Amino acid sequence: MNTAPDISQDKTLLWLMAIACGLCAGANYYCQPLIYSIHQSFQIPQSQVALTVTFAQVSYALGLLFIVPMGDIVNKTKFIPLLMFLASIGLFLCAFSSNLSMLWIGTIITGLFSVAAQVLIPFATMTVKPEKMGEVVGLLMSGLLVGILLSTSLAGLLSNLFHWKVIYLISGVLMLCIAAVLKARLPFISTSKLSYLAVFQSMGKLILEERRLVYRALLGAFAFAAMSVLFSTIAVLLKSSFGLADFMVGIVAMVGVFGALSTKHVGKIADRGYVIALTWGGLALLAISWVFLYNGQFSLWSYILGFGLINLGLATVHSSNQNVIFRLRPDAKSRINSIYMTSYFTGGACGSALGIYAWQHGGWLWSCLVGLCFVAAAMSFALLDWQHQRQHTAMP
Repeated sequence: MNTAPDISQDKTLLWLMAIACGLCAGANYYCQPLIYSIHQSFQIPQSQVALTVTFAQVSYALGLLFIVPMGDIVNKTKFIPLLMFLASIGLFLCAFSSNLSMLWIGTIITGLFSVAAQVLIPFATMTVKPEKMGEVVGLLMSGLLVGILLSTSLAGLLSNLFHWKVIYLISGVLMLCIAAVLKARLPFISTSKLSYLAVFQSMGKLILEERRLVYRALLGAFAFAAMSVLFSTIAVLLKSSFGLADFMVGIVAMVGVFGALSTKHVGKIADRGYVIALTWGGLALLAISWVFLYNGQFSLWSYILGFGLINLGLATVHSSNQNVIFRLRPDAKSRINSIYMTSYFTGGACGSALGIYAWQHGGWLWSCLVGLCFVAAAMSFALLDWQHQRQHTAMP
């Protein structure tokens, strides 16, 4: 029986967890505005440096698949700080890298263990009342998304003021400090008695039995893929079209903070039963954003508006997805989150890779078309999910 306190009443702990989510997730995105600076530092083609974004997302997806499910069978009070400690080692490797290979190794280690954020989120849902779940998840997701966006701005700023490696060093130190505080403050949650192998067997059953989980996972994957097209192209587009410095690339990305901050409010609305409407509203924003993003090669303001809309759309879709999946099986939240987020970030890795491929072979037009195709695919799974829910509701 779960005897943990209701952490929705502990605002300090919730904000600390939100900061930890932001720090962990943001650690995988520092390289976005730094691609040109890293290219100059190591004298490596930009196309190779851009692969750092893909490596970060692939390693994060592997961590989601193989590490996050352990959240259901281990002591999270110790497990979460341990993951953050290991992620800090990867950040320090990046900070002291002398070549691109070492940077890639550090990036992969950071990606694998920064999944601590994805253990924290289902952990939080276990210690709040059901009617507060969407709001609390929304707060933590706000921290996570704001962390991603702030990471690009801070990385660009510190690169211009000092050196591109400084952000990795500072982040590594902060990761260690937050891990120590969380270890002292996180409440104990009882865990499942399953073995590690049995966890994966149960995940297979979840995929077979929970059709909404599959639909929402694929919906999220394609929505994030659409957003990730920008991750690998933002620096090269803004530099080639407008000659922006690293810091200014990060500042442009900051407009996405408004979308990230919306997740708490989206969670509240979803708690009231408007998940389907929110899902389609978010997808509509994703589609509309690409019109502005295409014109962004000619107008910086159009790019900024499109970037803001796509962030708002993705935050809305993602919060709606999590509101659905965390209500499916209360006893398997880490495993459910692992399935969903593995799909989500696999989509992100594909989006980043195809975004830069499209850029190299067809310019910004091809990148935008790839983004729109991902949105169309996300809409198809939203339709399947809606049809499944309607049939399930109509059953006697």
